[in-house]
Amino acid sequence: MPERGERAPRGKALLHALLGVVGAVITVVLISTAFFHWNLREPGPLLVPRFPLGKFFRELPGHLKWLIPFMLLEALIIPLRALQWQQTLQRKVPFRERYHLVAIGSFTHNVLPGKLGDIIRAFLLGRTQRIPFLQSVGSVAVCKLLEFAALMLLVAVSFLGPFGKTMAHFKGTLEVALSLCVGLVALVVLLAHYSRPLARALHRRHRMPRLENLLQHVADGLGTARSFRGMAVALAYSVGPVLAPSVGYGMALHGLGIPGGLFAGAVVLGAIALGQAVPGVPAGMGLYYFVTSWAARSLGASEADAAAFSTLTHLGTVVANVAVGAISVHQRKLRLKDLRRGGSLAREAAHHVAHEAVEPLPQ
Repeated sequence: MPERGERAPRGKALLHALLGVVGAVITVVLISTAFFHWNLREPGPLLVPRFPLGKFFRELPGHLKWLIPFMLLEALIIPLRALQWQQTLQRKVPFRERYHLVAIGSFTHNVLPGKLGDIIRAFLLGRTQRIPFLQSVGSVAVCKLLEFAALMLLVAVSFLGPFGKTMAHFKGTLEVALSLCVGLVALVVLLAHYSRPLARALHRRHRMPRLENLLQHVADGLGTARSFRGMAVALAYSVGPVLAPSVGYGMALHGLGIPGGLFAGAVVLGAIALGQAVPGVPAGMGLYYFVTSWAARSLGASEADAAAFSTLTHLGTVVANVAVGAISVHQRKLRLKDLRRGGSLAREAAHHVAHEAVEPLPQ
């Protein structure tokens, strides 16, 4: 009879396999909505094509006029993120190093399962530059938060364009997102400023050691956000990594013949960000197809063009990131198994930090 310790890993593996199957099914269903109507009420076929599929595939090469500029703008995100990253680091790191680590992270994000690109780049930075893991992860977390803030600002500005009336019914969602963004930025700044003094106060009183340790970890991880001026500069540098894909999506919409489509790129990018931020849904690619095709149809694209928009922007994003990242992976003489091992080590480091945060400090 298997012991309790043996049953636990088996149960965990079974749960992971079940979640993988559920995620795959949800992904397929969501992707199908870009190409088919689901007929759940009336008698007849369950799936009804939105357009003739043969004609759709024959017309795909005609979209190269906007796909190539879109891919170039997607590739431009990597050096722009490397510039942004320095603003959240506590000491100088050469641009070449930052660029390669961002590129390797993008490659990992698109090639290996688990979406560990940002964790990998933080982990590798800690290893190559001898920066504590928490500081490195904290710098990346602040980058991602400021990118979200910059995106919400761009979305708010885009509502002043030609699609202001069309997108008016999203006003409530935008207000909630902006409020959440402002609240998160304020929380990060407050934690960065006051978590260490609070931890010291608790230590002097020998009270709540677990909370004290957690606050110390937070102070180490978010040290880059202690300066209000520094956060403002970092926010300015965060516009670039958001503006480039916004312009890319806008050019794609313009290429589909949507009047004023250039102004709607940020709206589509915001819809992608908010859609993929839904917790507990293991179907990021499916959500991408669902959100982008729906957004394109809402802006006036035909159903075939909306499906082409989703398909080609997804493929263009993956190819651009993998191609640019593969160059850095090759130059650093890394192999896929090295990246997998790095991802496992990064997860272990994150787990170790979380475990320490709930353990009492020695008195």
